[in-house]
Amino acid sequence: MIGQLKYVPLRAEYLDQVLEIERVSFPTPWSKQSFLSELHDNSMAYYIVCMLDEKVIGYGGMWIILDEAHITNVAVHPEHRGKRIGQGIIFYLISKALSLGVCRMTLEVRPSNLSAIKLYQRMGFQAAGRRKGYYTDTKEDAIIMWKTLICDNIIRDFSEKEGMECPDTKMKSN
Repeated sequence: MIGQLKYVPLRAEYLDQVLEIERVSFPTPWSKQSFLSELHDNSMAYYIVCMLDEKVIGYGGMWIILDEAHITNVAVHPEHRGKRIGQGIIFYLISKALSLGVCRMTLEVRPSNLSAIKLYQRMGFQAAGRRKGYYTDTKEDAIIMWKTLICDNIIRDFSEKEGMECPDTKMKSN
């Protein structure tokens, strides 16, 4: 991969690119209005995009609710999968959550999404249960995964290994 990766807060001007990634990544993609609502109406939401040479190649988001974070979505453009972009996005979400005093993170993932499950496990998430029929489009269950952030060394280890710095804790989604 040639060029510089950067992680920045999601802004409305990036939505067309995010929606394209959303369409090629999920059977039932979020609408533009859903993302706009997250950006402008949900004070608990925090979303980032990963950019390569000013082009969005991935994104992720979460809700911060008291001392917990719920990852809502993570996706990487098919041309850039397998290059650890998703790992970088998760890293930034975890770093932001830590900076806000979050103690635990959760997410749901389709059992059929083996690459995502492996990514989440590498980042320290563990399966904790299932939601039967959670995905209404396919009636597929969701695996519920949790990660405890207190005394978490995975971020330090990952950032040192990748030569990355933790994100600016002043970044806002709006």
